[in-house]
Amino acid sequence: MSAPTTVLLVVGRCIYHGLISLSLFSSNIFISVSSKTLPYSLSPSCCPAPMASALQKFKLVFFVPPSALGACKTAVFSAGAGRYPGPGGYTEVCFCTRGTGQFRPGDAANPNIGKVGELEEVDEYRVETLCLGRDAAIKAVEALKKAHPYEEPAYEVYKIEDI
Repeated sequence: MSAPTTVLLVVGRCIYHGLISLSLFSSNIFISVSSKTLPYSLSPSCCPAPMASALQKFKLVFFVPPSALGACKTAVFSAGAGRYPGPGGYTEVCFCTRGTGQFRPGDAANPNIGKVGELEEVDEYRVETLCLGRDAAIKAVEALKKAHPYEEPAYEVYKIEDI
């Protein structure tokens, strides 16, 4: 056998065995490792969790008076908000900051706080939480509207980009 033929045989065998090894590894990649799948065991930068990258992420931000804070958080969490992807299984995650809200109810309003036509300032909490998937964000907003004491609750939904 000539040297080039031998080199081709060796390279061919390496490729063949490499493909077999790769197929065995890839077919077993989701085998449970101490109750977690292998992608969760690897570094997030090299192999993100499959569900985390598949779902769009949205941030729900809403403003609520202190007396309704607990009820509104419970409602949005029950609707699926506040869950973080990954192996930790974190739920009911949010960030709250206290501040002052201001509004002037219009002639057609039926305000829960204040009077029509008068400027009102109230203590409120700004609550921020994550929604995994558009459906979860929609359900959380619907739940917020039902639980919130205001006629028109102030809320915002932002699409979050992974970088």
